[in-house]
Amino acid sequence: MKVIIVGGVAGGASAAARLRRLDEQASITIYERSGYISYANCGLPYYIGGVITEESDLTLQTPKSFYDRFCIDVKVKHEVTDIDAKNKTVTVKNLKTGEIFTDSYDKLVLSPGAKAITPSIPGVDGETVFTLRTVEDTLRIFEFVKEKNAKSAVVIGGGSIGVETAENLKNAGLSVTLVEAALQVLSFLDEDMASQIHALLRKKGITLILNNGIASLENGNCTLQDGQTLLADMILLAIGVTPDTTLAQKAGLKTGIKGSIVVNERMETSDPNIYAVGDAVEVTHFITGQKALISLAGPANKQGRIAADNIAGGDSRYKGSQGTSIIKVFDLTAAATGINEKTAKEAKLTYEKVILSPASHASYYPGGTVMTMKVLFDPISDQILGAQIVGFDGVDKRIDVIATAIRAGMKASDLATLELAYAPPYSSAKDPVNMAGFMIENIVTGKVKQFYLEDVETLPRDGSVFLLDSRTPREYALGHAEGFVNIPVDALRERLSEIPEGKPVYVMCQSGLRSYIATRILMGHGWDAYNFAGGYRYYSMVEKEKLAAKSTYPCGMDKQ
Repeated sequence: MKVIIVGGVAGGASAAARLRRLDEQASITIYERSGYISYANCGLPYYIGGVITEESDLTLQTPKSFYDRFCIDVKVKHEVTDIDAKNKTVTVKNLKTGEIFTDSYDKLVLSPGAKAITPSIPGVDGETVFTLRTVEDTLRIFEFVKEKNAKSAVVIGGGSIGVETAENLKNAGLSVTLVEAALQVLSFLDEDMASQIHALLRKKGITLILNNGIASLENGNCTLQDGQTLLADMILLAIGVTPDTTLAQKAGLKTGIKGSIVVNERMETSDPNIYAVGDAVEVTHFITGQKALISLAGPANKQGRIAADNIAGGDSRYKGSQGTSIIKVFDLTAAATGINEKTAKEAKLTYEKVILSPASHASYYPGGTVMTMKVLFDPISDQILGAQIVGFDGVDKRIDVIATAIRAGMKASDLATLELAYAPPYSSAKDPVNMAGFMIENIVTGKVKQFYLEDVETLPRDGSVFLLDSRTPREYALGHAEGFVNIPVDALRERLSEIPEGKPVYVMCQSGLRSYIATRILMGHGWDAYNFAGGYRYYSMVEKEKLAAKSTYPCGMDKQ
């Protein structure tokens, strides 16, 4: 059997290695248009920032090592330009010599990945304008910064690559401005959760411009859509990626959203002899069941393995992607799995949410930090829909536990029952995941009702409801939401006479725990009480970010 694989990064390399392990006699050839295979795409920004110091560390394999280990013929700098599906041949161009030739296959695996989006605007091809998608891109940026002694950079796009590159350029000593057309960076988070990232970026000295797109790049200057011009030594475009499916279209394969390649669970395309994997394929979202594009290395590797299994005569199935992702932003970590609130609304799903601020480990053990968790669930089916976590320590552990629970089909309230590893340096006896489960269980069983950030401003201040802050007087004096009256939870039972009877009570505290206790006390005495999801810490964090976003010019100077 002769197998040709187009693209030798995550999905393609995984398919090739797996296929060799399953079939020692197969003839396997990889054609890769760049000069590298099996490279660490996600690690590219860290070479620019000097975290990864050796160029060789960017690649997991070389053509020689791949051949020595797997007896697979890897041809880099070779671009497949056409597919003749009827005759089962591909047209290949040797990018070093210009030679064009054809090669035949029994089975073909397409793993072309995605390509960086470059807007059709003046100056996009300038010598100081870069994208970051390949090892060659990384080396060009690194050498430019070094040779030109670059002092400033504008990064266009606040996705993972944009944020990571902004951080690493800043660490390399450059003055950095990050521009994002949307109201927030990192679209896998909701805007409230992303506010913590915004605050940190500003704290680290990165000028953050939101809700403002790019208009032109003429003469090396970056002009924004509101007419303001940013001057910089270099400009990085990280607007996003789009499936690279030119070959699939030439082959007449069925395509889906944004031109992506349609595949079934076996990773087969509309042509039974052609498989496709990675960022170029349309997948089924594990939560919504809707078609989606999810560009992540983990799914790509799994898809490559599944394609190889089926080429070798097996029957492996890809059960969908849930978009589990994580990013380091300086010393902060942000992670998500499943869907966020924006997606839930777009899909018109019924959902509830809990927001909590647990410590990364036992509070009495030194060094603990607070994380912010947001978990979405269906209050009727008790299904976990998704989770987002932002914090300094222990974020990866918790997001992976919830991601596993989603994949296993656990109920949201079942998070309370998980027996997770505990010792004071690592967690609490009630792990943050358990705490989320306890809160969900209370909501599902009707023990607590909530109100949310979006409700605070709309709550009437005419006396028809009572707004209660259950923190200490000192905490209250340091800052509180408008209209909330301070009665500490520990004094609440003695001061119930101060709360009007027959009126709903909306309760807030610092993190949501004391206000929960207060709502249970009130409900036990006949009041209709609601607990604020997230607490004043969360409320203050989001509100301060809204003010910061409105009061900062692109140059980073506050309005006078």
